[in-house]
Amino acid sequence: MGGVSKASVEATLTTKLQPVHLDVVDTSGGCGASFDIQVVSAAFEGKRLLERHRLVNAALSEEMKEIHALSIRKALTPQQWKEQQAPANVPQQQPSEPQKNITATG
Repeated sequence: MGGVSKASVEATLTTKLQPVHLDVVDTSGGCGASFDIQVVSAAFEGKRLLERHRLVNAALSEEMKEIHALSIRKALTPQQWKEQQAPANVPQQQPSEPQKNITATG
């Protein structure tokens, strides 16, 4: 057994969870024993974090026989992902200077 590949983890999660965003990082140095993932899927709608993690683990049930460590960094719904991405795209507004009231005397 040669471990699990990043590509096989990506393929399995893509097939079973149909994510709109998926990031899989092999943190084992290439031996396929440890992965760090972010997954955004509509399958997570209405589910608590623990239920989402269980869905990911169930999707990877065969791969988990050879994976020693799986870190699920993010398991978000598409709406949550969109909300997290939005602030990064909005430029910071500069504070406006207070208006000065100028009155003419005369």
